[in-house]
Amino acid sequence: MTVDEPSSAASAPDEEPPEENPLALRIEQLILGSERRYTPFQAARSAGVSMELASRFWRAMGFADIGQAKALTEADVLALRRLAGLVEAGLLSEPMAVQVARSTGQTTARLAEWQIDSFLEGLTEPPEPGMTRTEVTYPLVELLLPELEEFLVYVWRRQLAAATGRVVQAADDEEMVERRIAVGFADLVGFTRLTRRLEEEELGELVEAFETTAADLVAAHGGRLIKTLGDEVLFAADDAGIASEIGLRLIETMTHDETMPELRVGIAFGTVTTRMGDVFGTTVNLASRLTSIAPKDAVLVDGAFAEELMRSGDAPESEAEAAKAEKEGRSPASAYRFALQPMWQRPVRGLGVVEPWLLTRRG
Repeated sequence: MTVDEPSSAASAPDEEPPEENPLALRIEQLILGSERRYTPFQAARSAGVSMELASRFWRAMGFADIGQAKALTEADVLALRRLAGLVEAGLLSEPMAVQVARSTGQTTARLAEWQIDSFLEGLTEPPEPGMTRTEVTYPLVELLLPELEEFLVYVWRRQLAAATGRVVQAADDEEMVERRIAVGFADLVGFTRLTRRLEEEELGELVEAFETTAADLVAAHGGRLIKTLGDEVLFAADDAGIASEIGLRLIETMTHDETMPELRVGIAFGTVTTRMGDVFGTTVNLASRLTSIAPKDAVLVDGAFAEELMRSGDAPESEAEAAKAEKEGRSPASAYRFALQPMWQRPVRGLGVVEPWLLTRRG
């Protein structure tokens, strides 16, 4: 969808649009639930929005400009009308509505690509000699579509409930936007060398196994997987103890997997800014830097994280303090889950001098 530009190549009247595959059109109609009826201008007019706003929504959702081809459906009109209605009702500002379109588009685009690449491709292998993939695809999509749609809505509602719960538990409005949490990176060591040594399929399997294992561990122990970057994952947790457990579990699990390279983990605690499901700020940068200087198969944390662990009673200030507490009957040494060892202070690019701490499991 784009602003009407009669002089552009996309809308030149003497150019014939490329002929599309009939099966692709049938599958598109099946998935969208309606046939192509509108040009972008007609869709915007039918939805009661300006072409400029319609184009902004369309591009934010991640779709290419289509000139004035008749390629849009009733579903596209309805989506435009709903977003514009939220703005008109004062529930969302126009920039926020565009952000909603962009965050939804980016998230679902990745999901759709994964489902086609890893899911449908395997399932649409011809089951019998002589059958083509195209003969299998349409009935398979017809069967899967309603089930996948229901499951997608279910997971989204579950995630929305969890995210809303975290927000309403914030102490004040400021904390809802800038929150103090633990942020951690886990990075595969020597991944660049692996890309030169492994076949593409082997590399893909390794990355998938790493991301799957990391995602499962983060979720199981109460953290949130923010994003994956092939050889690196970014996770967050509201509690330093939870983040510690995740970091150490990642190291322990990968160490016992002979197919996996060594791992480095860096975690920092502090204020972060959240936007579109991602996290930003000095705390995130510090966690990334700690990861880059961490020893192999080890977890490094910053001073604020170490203080938070001590404050919560998850780690003693020192082993001498743990022995003293046990002797005085204040807290048995076994009550501390983690141990912290101060490392040499060092300059970190862009962040000044930091004092990292080595995090280990006690006992």
